[in-house]
Amino acid sequence: MSTFTIDSLENIDQVARRFINRYKDHRIMAFYGDMGVGKTTFIKALCKAMNIEDEANSPSFAIVNEYHSKNDEIIIYHFDFYRLKSIEEALDIGYEEYIYSGNYCFMEWPEKIEPILPDERLDIFIKENENGTRSIDVKVV
Repeated sequence: MSTFTIDSLENIDQVARRFINRYKDHRIMAFYGDMGVGKTTFIKALCKAMNIEDEANSPSFAIVNEYHSKNDEIIIYHFDFYRLKSIEEALDIGYEEYIYSGNYCFMEWPEKIEPILPDERLDIFIKENENGTRSIDVKVV
């Protein structure tokens, strides 16, 4: 397991660049963490590090947002499963088509769809430390 530390918002972009340089070959990423810990903020920083032109926002109500880099070299699907009431809702939005598209998939609240998560993915655990920093623990599944 690897660990990254975000000391403040001033160094989040640097951490995101190091993270994506190390894990750019992993297309499916499941982000775990408490409400307000910074999952969406870190995903925004990852999108910036990947030169995504679209503005990354929380897909809380849409369930999935799609982001593109210049010339569509990189496509990212950003999911927020927090509001799902069943796994069937994920399947109804075409979850499997997104996940098996070969594009990047960043998933917030993946525990809501645990039984249908792909076997090969990164599990990313973000937690707030007592001093206000964030620890990001990465496990290759």
